Amino acid sequence: MSAARIDLNADLGEGFGPWRMGDDAALLDIVTSANVACGFHAGDPDIMVETVLAAKARGVAIGAHPGFHDLRGFGRNRIQESPTRIERDIAYQIGALQACAALAGARVTHVKAHGALANLSNEDAAIAEALARAVAGVDPDLALVVMPGLPAERAGERFGLRLVREIYADRAYAEDGTLAPRASPGAVIHDASEAAARVARMVGEGAVFTLGGRRVPVAIDTVCVHGDNPEALAMARAVRTELERAGFSLRPFAEPSAAS
Repeated sequence: MSAARIDLNADLGEGFGPWRMGDDAALLDIVTSANVACGFHAGDPDIMVETVLAAKARGVAIGAHPGFHDLRGFGRNRIQESPTRIERDIAYQIGALQACAALAGARVTHVKAHGALANLSNEDAAIAEALARAVAGVDPDLALVVMPGLPAERAGERFGLRLVREIYADRAYAEDGTLAPRASPGAVIHDASEAAARVARMVGEGAVFTLGGRRVPVAIDTVCVHGDNPEALAMARAVRTELERAGFSLRPFAEPSAAS
């Protein structure tokens, strides 16, 4: 009997110009999928191409990580835009990474929304539909990474996209199954051992656990470690070790492929 399969992803390429965030090279030695910032909340052409090249060299799947046009706020400010504008901004960012990936001889396999955009897509059906429509419009073969049981998942289903259900190693959950606001006590987990044990339990039981102790059954395909968390490297190592100890095979949910 083969081992159960799980993916480990991180949000990478989140620097700008000479400024860099996190140790992307080290994280790429641990994760199996990378979500690359596309220039709106972070990233620029040099960083995008370099991150894709580094991911390709390690056999790590490459995804677009679009967000709001918010460099100063790192994409965490809720910007009021129409669904049409949001759809077009997402499509623009996916295309930017696809072009950078083509230069590197690689292909983008998936899309995962960033920050406030992702949060809004989990609350607002119109924003969720804008996200799904943008992905389907650019390339319906792209997988869409979603939090299970929320509007983005339902929108992706309506547009016939391949969905990848995600949990977070370093974030706690509110009672409605969304991420607890970062300012809430206990919302961000910094202890690598705690995060790894928590992930192993969630993946093993197929459920997330809220701050209030509620158990919410969900499908889980991938686990995210945020690259901007100061403990990201230690956490990624601990999570991978714990998952492998539990018998899981760490592989990309979308196999990397070269550009045609």
